Amino acid sequence: MSAHPEATPPDLARKRAYEAAKLAKRLRHQVGQAIADFNMIEDGDKLMVCLSGGKDSYTMLDVLLSLQAKAPVRFELVAVNLDQKQPGFPEHVLPQYLTGRGVPFHIIEQDTYSTVTRVIPEGKTMCSLCSRLRRGALYHWAAENGITKIALGHHRDDILATFFLNLFHQASLKAMPPKLRSDDGRHVVIRPLAYCKESDIAEYAEHKQFPIIPCNLCGSQENLQRKAVGRMVQDWERQFPGRSETMFRALGNVAPAQLADRKLFDFASLGSREGARRADAHGWLAGTEGDN
Repeated sequence: MSAHPEATPPDLARKRAYEAAKLAKRLRHQVGQAIADFNMIEDGDKLMVCLSGGKDSYTMLDVLLSLQAKAPVRFELVAVNLDQKQPGFPEHVLPQYLTGRGVPFHIIEQDTYSTVTRVIPEGKTMCSLCSRLRRGALYHWAAENGITKIALGHHRDDILATFFLNLFHQASLKAMPPKLRSDDGRHVVIRPLAYCKESDIAEYAEHKQFPIIPCNLCGSQENLQRKAVGRMVQDWERQFPGRSETMFRALGNVAPAQLADRKLFDFASLGSREGARRADAHGWLAGTEGDN
């Protein structure tokens, strides 16, 4: 028996290379389509690519870099990471990777970890506060450094999970839009991975061997409702392949007249007769209108 491991058979190596190239092409196409559909990037834009050290943000940066070389418009990229001072955080990983790729970058140092762990009781979910603090730090840096668009690494599955979280827990039909203006009106946020599914991103990140940095704060909490919803969507997809894609397309195919939001559609005027008296809600509820 040979002491040396067998080399990968040439046919298998070629197949792996072919599949990897096909996956990269698919992700580039999906990101390019999302950028075009929502006008995410314009000529002269300076994009802040928010890099967490996870598979999603690495993939976003990598695909944007590949598109930048042949893009029909000129735009800059600067990778920005928020060092939240979590114990054991490998501070050297991102600077080393970005320097090696020749990507301009900046590390924001802000101890949000201590704040979150002090304010949130043990066992409670930390996402809400952590997200607000992180967003505030990133928005502040963007405002001071001429950033025109802020790119986040949320993908199709994140958007679907947010939709169901809002449906189940907030009684509202809303998700993460591929493009939005921040609440203060100062920033435009884009999600270039909006059309990409998480399994493709995970496979791409593994092929590229990105130096993944695990999250030891929010990402380590198994009791999050988001994770429960994510598992629900994954179960549906396993039972009914293609269901996630169908549900995602539904978010862009809204028919207000077929729902029940009176702010989006004027149901009250539908079919009403000109000059007819309209009873108010009090009258209907109290049953007094018919007595007059």
